[in-house]
Amino acid sequence: MTHQVIDCLVNVHFGEAEAQPSWMLKVRDDYFKGPESMFAPVELAELLAEMDAHGVAQAILMDSLVNPSTTARKFVEAQPDRFALAMGGVNLLRPVRPLRELSAIVKELPVAYAVVGPSFWGDGQYPPSDAVYYPLYAKCAELDLPLCVNTGIPGPPIPGEVQHPMHLDRVCVRFPELKLCMIHGADPWWDVAIRLMLKYANLRLMTSAWSPKRLPESLLHYMRTRGRDKVIYASDWPVLRMRRVIPEALALDLPADALDNYLYNNAREFFFS
Repeated sequence: MTHQVIDCLVNVHFGEAEAQPSWMLKVRDDYFKGPESMFAPVELAELLAEMDAHGVAQAILMDSLVNPSTTARKFVEAQPDRFALAMGGVNLLRPVRPLRELSAIVKELPVAYAVVGPSFWGDGQYPPSDAVYYPLYAKCAELDLPLCVNTGIPGPPIPGEVQHPMHLDRVCVRFPELKLCMIHGADPWWDVAIRLMLKYANLRLMTSAWSPKRLPESLLHYMRTRGRDKVIYASDWPVLRMRRVIPEALALDLPADALDNYLYNNAREFFFS
């Protein structure tokens, strides 16, 4: 059986930097045991070939207001039917100007979602329940733009407590209109993430940067039962290659309809409807 796929987190910008920060090198070498080629420049034909080989109809490419990715925007311009952008880099301490920029970019380019990683800015001092995020939440709700927030202990050696999914409890109460997605899993707080998704209609979870064969049974049970519309596939390519994770996803113990939802339907409904 052929399953269509949307890959909701793909990095094509790594090769644009002359050098990677030390924490990125640690992620590659110590956490994922990745190859040197992880940070190499990406060719459009190379990415499309891997997508086509594994049934990936669309991919969402990481971009940033602070460091715009020329590669991501070039790929979107060349293949607007295959690619959209995920926009990060909002300065939450001085939010007015960057949120104006975000609004303008959403009007000009196909932006599937905005993204923020609580451990990766402000020295990990601000959990998502902090009011410093509120302008971003209000703007995303106003634009009907989904927002993805890193949850779970991060791979780099940086503070992780701010990425506990429980911080999103107050966010979902105060911003019920906001379409919110936890990304990079929620390890080791999977059960908290599941409980929050049961509680809030607009909350999702993306398994980016997770090998599907490593997903916990509690999450798979949820995907088979009450969470069929809640969990979204992504690779975090090239950290994890599609050629590795999609076959692993196809081998999961999921009914065909639940697998279709995980690989394609849930992303289509949440990010593109």
